[in-house]
Amino acid sequence: MDLVASPTEITTSATDTVLAIECVVVLVCLWRTPTGDRWRIGVWCWVFGLLALVSVLGSVAHGLEMPYSLRAALWKPLYLSLGLLVALFLVGAFFDWRGRIVAGRLVPGSLGVGAVFFGLTEFLDGGFVIFLVYEAVALAGALAIYSFLAATHRLKGAGIVAVAIFLNLAAAAVQASSLSVTVWVSFDHNGVFHLIQMLAIAVLGLGLYLGLKPGAQRVNNESSGAANGSQPIS
Repeated sequence: MDLVASPTEITTSATDTVLAIECVVVLVCLWRTPTGDRWRIGVWCWVFGLLALVSVLGSVAHGLEMPYSLRAALWKPLYLSLGLLVALFLVGAFFDWRGRIVAGRLVPGSLGVGAVFFGLTEFLDGGFVIFLVYEAVALAGALAIYSFLAATHRLKGAGIVAVAIFLNLAAAAVQASSLSVTVWVSFDHNGVFHLIQMLAIAVLGLGLYLGLKPGAQRVNNESSGAANGSQPIS
C-alpha cells in the first residue's frame, strides 16, 4: 500500500505511531513496578494496551491508501477498543476511590457499557460524536474522583492524574474542532490532539506510578483487605 497524499494525514499517522510506542513504554514500566496492587496495575495496563492498539489502527487508517471497505473495517476494532478502554479507565478510578471489591463489581457493567457504545457507533450515524460524549462523561467522572483524592490526600499522585485527565479533555476538545497548526510540518486537529495526548499519557503514567509506591494510598478496610496476593485481571 502507498502512503496517503495528504501531509496532515501523514503527520496524524506519525503521531499515532509515536503515541502507540509511548503507551507500550508506560505499560511496561507499570507492569515491572515491584510495588503496588497487581489487580490495579493490571487494569491500567489494559487501558494503555488498548490505547496502543487504537493508535496503531489509527496510524494505519490515516497513513495508508486503501479501499473504503478496508478503512471502514479498521474503525470497528478501533471503536470497540476505545469503548473498552474508557470503561476500564473508570474502573481504575473507582479502585483508587473505593477499593478493589467495588471496582471488581464494576468490571462487567463497565465492559457492557463499552460494548453498548460500540453498538451505537455501528447502528447510528455520527459515531465520532457519540464517542466524544461518552468519553467526556467518563473522564469528567474520573476527574472528579482524582480531584477529591488529591484534595483529601488519600492517594499520592492523584493530583497529577487529575491534571492528565484535564489534558485529555482538552485534547478531545481540540479533536472536535477544526484547529490546524504548522510547526515545520502541518498538523490538523487530529495531529494536535495526538500531541496533547502524548503529554497527557506521560503525566498519567507518572501519577499512576507515584500511587504504586509503598504507603502511597490511604486505603479503606475494603481495599486493604484485598491488597495482598491479588492477581491482575485477564
